[in-house]
Amino acid sequence: MRLSRPAFTVPSSPSVPSRRRWLATALLASLLPPSLVRAAQPEAPPPLMLAESYRPGMSLDDYWVSEKYDGVRGYWDGRRLRLRGGETVSAPAWFTAGWPKVPMDGELWAGRGRFSQTVSTVRSQSARDADWREIRFMVFDLPAQPGDFNHRLAALRRLLPVPKAPGLVAVPQQRATTAEDLQALLERTVRGGGEGLMLHRGSAAYQSGRSTDLLKVKDHDEDEARVLAHLPGQGRHAGRMGALLVETRDGRRFKLGGGFSDAERERPPPVGSWLTFRFTGLTSSGLPRFARFVRLRPDLDA
Repeated sequence: MRLSRPAFTVPSSPSVPSRRRWLATALLASLLPPSLVRAAQPEAPPPLMLAESYRPGMSLDDYWVSEKYDGVRGYWDGRRLRLRGGETVSAPAWFTAGWPKVPMDGELWAGRGRFSQTVSTVRSQSARDADWREIRFMVFDLPAQPGDFNHRLAALRRLLPVPKAPGLVAVPQQRATTAEDLQALLERTVRGGGEGLMLHRGSAAYQSGRSTDLLKVKDHDEDEARVLAHLPGQGRHAGRMGALLVETRDGRRFKLGGGFSDAERERPPPVGSWLTFRFTGLTSSGLPRFARFVRLRPDLDA
């Protein structure tokens, strides 16, 4: 029986480098068994529920509130731990030993103010056991559990903790009450080094994509954007990056020039990478006002 090979299309009017890359890819594919070619394809990201931003005045009826952990989003599919982009996490076998064979949605977290350490450990292919012992998987939902969030939360509380898996923690949840209480809780959390709060509607089914059934609460506006280009600087910043051309997930493009250190301007975030920025409301044209760079987001690069 003849095995079929994957089809490749020659790029129209290719440059010499791109044509060489295409020829190399086609040659490699012709030498590999189809099973290996398929295995090399990246997996689709897990169908995660994503948060919108809370705005003052929104009703808090039927919401649960918890801390927003400054970590890396993780998804346990029952046998593997994966990231938001679909990559499998190279965690030690002992880290996930004893975990329930059910899908769990949560945050890989090393503690308040330790985002960089968390990213470094989670994305490493050879992180030390000592580094992984600092990580907790903070579980806040059971995607495959039937029913609304009230029912899924009850099931989560029955499922966890697991005595033999101390790194697996159910996120504490409490009922949201008033806007004043929410603001007071936010201020206490931020003063203590926390990033913010999360609101989860009790009557909500688990659904992929962004929804107001899940809200993030912070003391500032914040969003994510992908780097499209480096724009040259002028004056004091001549000869290095002056600003980045970035694009948010909803397609808004703008120049991001504030919040960078001199070192970051010398070695700016790579084109294609993701970053977090803060801003103060929107302009009349819908673009972020007074946007400032906060940090890179290598956990979103995929």
